[in-house]
Amino acid sequence: MKIYFETFGCSANQASAETMRGIIKNAGFEFSNEADADIYICNSCTVKYTTEQKILHKIRTFGERGKDVIVCGCMPEVQLDLILNANPEAHIVGVRSVNGLEDLLQKIAAKNKSDPTATKSDAGFVINSADDYVPVRISSKVPEGFLNLPKIRYHDNIHICQISTGCRFGCSYCIVRLARGDLVSFPPEEIVEDVKTAVSEGCSEIWLTSQDDSQYGMDFSKDSDYSKIRLPELLRQITEIPGDFKIRVGMMNPFSILPILPELVDAFNHPKIYKFLHIPIQSASEDVLKSMNRHYSMGDVDAVIAAFKDQFPDLTLFTDIIVGFCGETDSDFEKTIEWVQKYKPDKINISKYSPRPGTKAFPLRNLDSRILTARSRDLTEITDRLKQETKNERIGKVEDVFVSKYGKESGVLARTSDYKPVVLNEKGLKPGMTVKARIVEATPGYFIGELV
Repeated sequence: MKIYFETFGCSANQASAETMRGIIKNAGFEFSNEADADIYICNSCTVKYTTEQKILHKIRTFGERGKDVIVCGCMPEVQLDLILNANPEAHIVGVRSVNGLEDLLQKIAAKNKSDPTATKSDAGFVINSADDYVPVRISSKVPEGFLNLPKIRYHDNIHICQISTGCRFGCSYCIVRLARGDLVSFPPEEIVEDVKTAVSEGCSEIWLTSQDDSQYGMDFSKDSDYSKIRLPELLRQITEIPGDFKIRVGMMNPFSILPILPELVDAFNHPKIYKFLHIPIQSASEDVLKSMNRHYSMGDVDAVIAAFKDQFPDLTLFTDIIVGFCGETDSDFEKTIEWVQKYKPDKINISKYSPRPGTKAFPLRNLDSRILTARSRDLTEITDRLKQETKNERIGKVEDVFVSKYGKESGVLARTSDYKPVVLNEKGLKPGMTVKARIVEATPGYFIGELV
């Protein structure tokens, strides 16, 4: 049977997608394009309304074509009613139940093989008292299928390792907390083994991901063997793995960085770790942060960035900003612009506020959509200009760069020690190599370099 697989959302969802792709291949199924597929698998995301609507259209359309549809990811956990309204016969695999995909696929295959003209109830699926077909729903309270499973990676040289799932906090706008539940940190030895395997398979770059990397270990019991393990100790264990590879630590919130800040900065001092900090501020207004229930002040954010920049002056800084949150005034937005102009982040993920059902902010009054569009446009223009100015300052510098992966057509993509992308149109370079390169040009998305 042929499967069209599609994934949406964050790097944690991408990690699950790579595992699901491995499950599909090992189960003997064939990947296909959208037109020829017998089964559509959607690894869903529900952070934004626009993504939600795109997903609902897809699962409705495939259902109308008579195709089997499987919906995974976050959306079934919080918006099952919307999914079943769009396609009452959609199968569901819960966000913590990745391992259940193979069993479901085999049941669908058995049903189609036994009698291509049979109704879906003939294959041993759940049947209610009215003898109607009921779609399969697989769900687990305990996370399964996140580490040490075969993967089909989106990039052969990059391994995405999920170190935890869920979150201990409750931002008023966030639906992911409702979908993925409370924080569950995975055992460090399983994470280390997962990374070891990836390195042995030729991966030269390891991405550590979760809903918030700096929350790692906050849920470990004081009586457990892991009681003293937090992210800095996990990083120490991973950096001890032999091999030429680099580690990119994923998004970390200010409120979970603060308790481990000195130890975390020390851990980042290892040469295997990119000097890269992804810290979402969401807004630079204290009033908006309070309404968002973000648990920190902008003084806390400044302290975190200062601690990293004191140790790593060329630090690459990413952030996330939501524009147009409920009650955000022109003055609030101006504070965010001032912060951006001060710190000049290398990248800003700008989102127009999208109210999500079930969240504390959902009942609040929303701003006019035209205000959101204007603020998003203005912030994007400022960000693009600042990024280019900052990049131009690096032209002419000679740096050690780590070859991350092969280019799409030729050459390679390398990274500076602070994760800046450098395209080298050179032959003979392979992922895992470290070479000296001179920055000769700066584009909006990357540098162009030449070997020295």
